[in-house]
Amino acid sequence: MKYIKSEKYDKNFIKNNIMGPNPAKLLEELISFHSIAPTDTVLDLGCGRGVTSIFVAKEYHARVFAADLWISPTDNKKRFDEMGFTSQEIIPIKAEAHDLPFAEEFFDTAICVDSYNFFGLDKEYLGKHLLPLIKHGGYLLITVPGLKKDIHDNIPAEMLLSWSAENIETLHDIPYWRQIIAVTEDVEIILIKEMSGFDECWNDWLQSDNEYAVNDRKAMSAGAGKYMNFIAMILRRK
Repeated sequence: MKYIKSEKYDKNFIKNNIMGPNPAKLLEELISFHSIAPTDTVLDLGCGRGVTSIFVAKEYHARVFAADLWISPTDNKKRFDEMGFTSQEIIPIKAEAHDLPFAEEFFDTAICVDSYNFFGLDKEYLGKHLLPLIKHGGYLLITVPGLKKDIHDNIPAEMLLSWSAENIETLHDIPYWRQIIAVTEDVEIILIKEMSGFDECWNDWLQSDNEYAVNDRKAMSAGAGKYMNFIAMILRRK
């Protein structure tokens, strides 16, 4: 895929602020399956250093609540200020995924890039903690790192060069995710599919100096990527 919007961003800004495979490119592909309207109020769940929040606010002119547990909202606000955004355009929030401080049916859209697999594998999570915050008829745009097929009974040695078996337990294939999502009532699965940008998004990450990226190089250079993918999920609240 050609990343027309993502490629406009300063490469050093992306390199210094991403916390995994390029989230701007992942989000651009994700939104190509279902767009975001300028009138939307958007939850960016697990926003990290706010790259995805900036992308939504700049490219789609939606109002974004940038929620993350580990990155200080004060630090994110500084980044947003430096990019020229007002507090009405992007609102930084410190929040844990099971205790989101928002009213029910507050958001038109929720996005979650490269973090939903850390909490969404709980079959009760979506219906109990996230879906109530989305308006009826609203959408959830999710992408998770996944597997082309299940390997948990025989984890390839090259994957264990960078990640523990516990880390790998957060990775699953499309049928597994479809089963997890289908448990929740009032959710329509619009799309669950493998994404095309795996190699490019990973290459951007591996070129960064982040200590986790350096660690990931061991597995990826040994060929672990052939077992992995990114999975896009577009869901609608009925």
